[in-house]
Amino acid sequence: MSVIDHHVHLYPDELNRDPAAWADAHGEPHWKILCCRRRRDGSPVQLFPSVAELLRSMDAAGVDHAVLLGWYWENHDNCAWQNRFFAECVKAHPDRLSGFATVHAGAPADTVSTELRRARDEGLTGLGELSPHSQGVRLDAAGFLEALELAATWDWPVNLHVTEPLSRPYPGRVDTPLDHFDSLARRWQGVRFILAHWAGGLDVRELPNVQVDTAAGPLLYADGGWSMIGRTVNVSQVLFGSDHPLRLYPKDDTGDGWGRFAREATALF
Repeated sequence: MSVIDHHVHLYPDELNRDPAAWADAHGEPHWKILCCRRRRDGSPVQLFPSVAELLRSMDAAGVDHAVLLGWYWENHDNCAWQNRFFAECVKAHPDRLSGFATVHAGAPADTVSTELRRARDEGLTGLGELSPHSQGVRLDAAGFLEALELAATWDWPVNLHVTEPLSRPYPGRVDTPLDHFDSLARRWQGVRFILAHWAGGLDVRELPNVQVDTAAGPLLYADGGWSMIGRTVNVSQVLFGSDHPLRLYPKDDTGDGWGRFAREATALF
C-alpha cells in the first residue's frame, strides 16, 4: 500500500542554516517560539532537513509521497517566498512531493488572489496549513474569504491548523475555538477542508466536506488519536499526516519516529 503523508513541513536552506536568526531577520517571532525552542532536556522540538535529507527520511520511514504544507507566517512576503520554494521542490521531485500554497489570511483580497493564481500556475495543488487565529485574523477577513472562494473554484483542499483545546500549555500555543471550524465547514460546503491535528477533537462525522489529518498525534494524544475513529471522525475522513520534521516521540526517540507513526497508521488502514 502506498503511504502518503499529508502533513509535512520543509524550509529552504537559507532558513535551515540558522532558523532563529532567520526568524529574527524576517519578523517571525511566533514561528521562532514554536519551532526553534528546545525541550527541558535540551533537545530540539524539531529538525530542519534539506530536500535531499527529507527524501532519504521518507525512504527510511516507508513514506512514498509527502504533501508539503506552508506555514501561517506573520508576513505575507514570507508566504510567497515559501510558495516559490515549494514550486521548485515539486518540479524537481513530482513523483515524491506535492505542495500546498500559503497566504497571510489578513492580506488584501487582491494580494491573496495574485499569489494563489501564481502558485497554481507553478504547480501547487492546495491551500495550507493556514491559521487565521494564529495570525490574529477574523474568519470573515477579505483575504481569507478570497482564498476560500478560489479553493472552491479550483477544488483545492484547504488545510487548517486546529489546536486541541485540552492540550497542555506550551510556548506559542494559540486557542482555535472548535465551533469556528464547524461553522466554517457548514457555511462553505463547496470547500474541502482538512482539519489538522485530528481536528482538535471536533466531531466531524456529520460534515461531508471535512477530513482530518493525524499530524502530531503522538505528542497531543495518549494513543496518538486513533481512538477518535468512530467517535469523532469516520475512518473514511482520516488522512495520515505526521507534522514531520517535528520529533514525535521525544521520550523514546530512536531516530525512527516518522516510520513508527507511519507503521501505526498502515496497521489500522
